[in-house]
Amino acid sequence: MTRTSLGAVVVLLAGALSPCAFDACAYGDFVGFSVTSNTVVQQGQSLVVYTVAARFDGPTDTLFRAYDLTAENSQWFQGFWHQDYNTDLGDPVLSQTHGTWDPSRTGSANRAFDSYLTIGGIAGWGNSTEDSFDDIFSTQAVSSSWNRASLPWGDDFAWFNSEPGNGQGRVGNSPGLRESDVRIGQFVLSEGHAARTYSLSIRFNAGDWFDRDGDGKGDWMHTATGSFTLGVPAPGAIAVLGLAGLLGRRRR
Repeated sequence: MTRTSLGAVVVLLAGALSPCAFDACAYGDFVGFSVTSNTVVQQGQSLVVYTVAARFDGPTDTLFRAYDLTAENSQWFQGFWHQDYNTDLGDPVLSQTHGTWDPSRTGSANRAFDSYLTIGGIAGWGNSTEDSFDDIFSTQAVSSSWNRASLPWGDDFAWFNSEPGNGQGRVGNSPGLRESDVRIGQFVLSEGHAARTYSLSIRFNAGDWFDRDGDGKGDWMHTATGSFTLGVPAPGAIAVLGLAGLLGRRRR
């Protein structure tokens, strides 16, 4: 059973007021994070499923990496529901204690009820998103990998498209979303949870992959930071969130 919640779409602008610099206008820009939600019932549990996407205003803008996910409350990295194929259980079971954020281990029948992270596309066996634990340039510990039920966090954690030339992170390549949006994750929480707000940074460009120095991280990238909220914030916090989204953009 699925029912769509009212007021489910929230868009927080990030860098939209920045003036054009160099050839940035020709490349398009990061507009902000969009959040949509719907309420479902699975195995007798009432859940709210949030889809978070990065929104751009260029026709070929492409997201490559998301990183530096932070929040004021460490409890906001816990309490997510998973229903995927993981190392601890056999068949997918709805659980808050078992699961992975790896989108390639989400089956199509369970996609609607699973929390996962991604760079574009949808969760499924062909998704090329990886976490920074698999990145040879990362120094983070095994305990920080995304093969866990809680949301990984910390300065070293990131998720990125391991096949940057396949266009998975390009606008228009996230089925079910508007053409300007690139899916970055699905977050499933219990119905009635308190609102939780996160800050996130991204790296993107106009769709060309450059790696002139051979470090595997790409050159000529734009970076941006914004915030998004899962749930409805208290009335007094709405204005603060609007300001938090206007953090500007840097170009490398």
